[in-house]
Amino acid sequence: MKQSIVTLDMEGVLTPEIWIAVAERTGIPELRRTTRDEPDYDKLMRYRIDILDRHGVTLSKIQSVIGSLFPLPGAAGFLDELRRRVQVVILSDTFEQFADPFMVQFGRPALFCHRLVVENDRIAGYRLRMADQKRHAVAALQSLNYNVIAAGDSFNDTTMLAQADHGFLFHAPESIVRQFPQFPAVHDYGELLRQITSRM
Repeated sequence: MKQSIVTLDMEGVLTPEIWIAVAERTGIPELRRTTRDEPDYDKLMRYRIDILDRHGVTLSKIQSVIGSLFPLPGAAGFLDELRRRVQVVILSDTFEQFADPFMVQFGRPALFCHRLVVENDRIAGYRLRMADQKRHAVAALQSLNYNVIAAGDSFNDTTMLAQADHGFLFHAPESIVRQFPQFPAVHDYGELLRQITSRM
């Protein structure tokens, strides 16, 4: 029987949506738009960077917002319990500069994500580690003979879920659950832990 490994999205699964928190703290409602609303990630990021520029929102301002956030209720305990049983990799379309405070709170699990281009504290752009990195990461783990179990909540997770041996929607909005009925929808950490461990 193959060894198992679990891949989890970060925002919406383990942590609050960073951009929504920034929107609330800065009073810029346009920043509430996420991959749940706009599946085209490049279009979404260009839109965000343009808004940050227009409003003069710096990286350090965003990091101060992130530093005040906590994981979703129950997320840290779930992740601790899961990591006691199996190796876990966080696959996220966030950026190193955003994710670090959460990774510290989680005890530094493995994180695969992207990197911002920053000039004098201004977010000037971003570099994808690679396009469709979540799916590629799952496929790479499968090529190492792992049984991959994945969970995510958004459009940008669906290629990862489809590639995985077992994929689950977690905390996903109804619109995404309806659009992707092939993925079982789970809404609490206890149930997700049960579903994952039953497929290991």
